[in-house]
Amino acid sequence: MSTKVEAEQASVASSAQDLFTIIDGSVTTPKGYQASGLHCGLKKTERNDIGAIVSDVPATAAAVYTTNAFQAAPLGVTRESLRVSKQLQAVIVNSGNANACTGKLGEQNAYRMREAFAQQLDVDPHLVAVASTGVIGEQLKMDCVEAGIAALPEKLSAEREGAEQFSQAILTTDLVKKEACVLVNVNGVQVTIAGAAKGSGMIHPNMATMLAFVTTDATVEPTALEQLLKKTTNQTFNMITVDGDTSTNDMLLVMANGTAQPEVLHEGHDAWHAFEAGFRYVCEVLAQAIARDGEGATKLIEVQVQGASSHESASKIAKSVVGSSLVKSAVFGADANWGRVIAAVGYAGEAVEPDKVDIHLGPIVVLEQSTPVAFDEEEALEYLRNDKIVFTIQLHMGEGEAVAWGCDLTYDYVRINAAYRT
Repeated sequence: MSTKVEAEQASVASSAQDLFTIIDGSVTTPKGYQASGLHCGLKKTERNDIGAIVSDVPATAAAVYTTNAFQAAPLGVTRESLRVSKQLQAVIVNSGNANACTGKLGEQNAYRMREAFAQQLDVDPHLVAVASTGVIGEQLKMDCVEAGIAALPEKLSAEREGAEQFSQAILTTDLVKKEACVLVNVNGVQVTIAGAAKGSGMIHPNMATMLAFVTTDATVEPTALEQLLKKTTNQTFNMITVDGDTSTNDMLLVMANGTAQPEVLHEGHDAWHAFEAGFRYVCEVLAQAIARDGEGATKLIEVQVQGASSHESASKIAKSVVGSSLVKSAVFGADANWGRVIAAVGYAGEAVEPDKVDIHLGPIVVLEQSTPVAFDEEEALEYLRNDKIVFTIQLHMGEGEAVAWGCDLTYDYVRINAAYRT
């Protein structure tokens, strides 16, 4: 793990560092999970394009999905699976083809994926989730997919290699895999929470073209797990943006198989606060990693909004600033143009006091009580050369606060997306 990633993870964990332990792990680190991935022929390169995570036993599960009205076929299949018993034992994922806007045939193919993998594992079909990512509007090459599904079980592994192959299988334009893992103490028993994700473009709050999978060997009450997932998603994955586009395929899925300990965790359990903190840490690291790996990105942008009238207001303002193309362009060009920031605050649609706003660029005060502050341009330029840029916006209106993450907008973003399909 790079020093930069370790530093960022330590920063994320600092507020809750006594509640969990960060470890170098993967989705197979929690007890009772295996994973695998391989190349079946959906991608033009030899990179893995189909993968799976399998639990030794049925796991309590929950998911959240894209808000795009045109939802890809696999999302409906996964929803149906979870409706039966709120349990899953496996997830099958392909990349290179989104299976979105593909009509009845696309829906049938998503069910075929579920049925084929269930048969390979000898489990009920409703215990299998399906996910896809890639090009929209093209039918899956089902001969390739089914051949890949048939070959996956013998490659399943509980070792790091299995998780590595899975992580590679879910990538599209991503440059790096995204993983996080923690240990949480539950009355003397260590439980593990781990996650893997993909996402680089078409990333915008309210879920975007991202897939994320969280595994844990804790036992969690189903309703508590579902509520925790929704709450944490709003605090993490729904606070990132790369380009303002919301995809048809994104899904965040969690499985809790209970193989580490029998105690059922719920909101009233004395270890719940620690479990919740560890879960949020895993999701926040994955979310930040997606923002950092935005297509063509060179810098991670963090926007901290403080003193808003409410948390909801702070969230909207933070996302407005981090999603601004002008802010993103200024960061790429190392231009300390705080006017872009104040403009994005103003058009967020939230109440502000126009004469009370403070803005910091990292440690540098650039605006105080909505009045420009003279600052050293060379110092600002040096700060903007860093690979993480933080804007702090103090509104002096209340106790609401929020943090959002994004990335700079570069020439490479246009290059990548101008030829994505071809």
